Amino acid sequence: MPAILIHGVPDTHRVWADVRRHLTRTDVHAWDLPGFGAPPPDGFGSTKEEYADWLISRLEEVGEPVDLVGHDWGCILTARVASLRPDLVRTWAGGSGPISPRYVWHPLAEICQDSVEGDRFMAELNKDSFADDLAVGFEVPTDLAMQTVHHMDALMKESILKLYRSALRMGSEWEPDLAKMTAPGLVFWGSRDAACQVEFADELARAIRAERVIKLDCNHWTVLQRPAQVATALEEHWRRHEGS
Repeated sequence: MPAILIHGVPDTHRVWADVRRHLTRTDVHAWDLPGFGAPPPDGFGSTKEEYADWLISRLEEVGEPVDLVGHDWGCILTARVASLRPDLVRTWAGGSGPISPRYVWHPLAEICQDSVEGDRFMAELNKDSFADDLAVGFEVPTDLAMQTVHHMDALMKESILKLYRSALRMGSEWEPDLAKMTAPGLVFWGSRDAACQVEFADELARAIRAERVIKLDCNHWTVLQRPAQVATALEEHWRRHEGS
């Protein structure tokens, strides 16, 4: 019964490296989403529905319920999967990904959702400046911010634009189904999250009837800023449900 970790935007599996170093489990796998370090399937349109369907297909291949974890868009997508296919998920944990009709997309998401401004932003993106923005605005350690933007190739940029443009009404479309989640849930969130306000941690927890909400003293990238605390919370969550 493995644990599967799903990254957000604009990340790859590498965002989980420090968390994994603090875990004692050896059956932990961090997957790359299509377009984010992994080639997309033929005809893949990078919409939120296609990403959820892709995750479902991959989890079906595992052949047993998993401990599913997501951060940022990984949180949103894994919560969707756990809502639609509870048979595939033993436990769920996620953070920094609001699923609420009350949530207003952060400024960068709104730029990406505009067909003109989003295309211009990606075409003119300066990786050094963007890394500085992550370090200053989101308190991501400078070396990790540089690593993140280094992997933003043309395919990832295109995938980001398509994903956000498919998600204009994600909160109102996906929030009602959260009540279908049956897996024991853990929500972890940065108390100073500049992109996804911490109030949405409590809202998500209520929607899925989460067992615990953990608010960490950090910004949006909990998995980079507080990896040891995230790892501890995950292992405590998993241990409570051993054998279930």
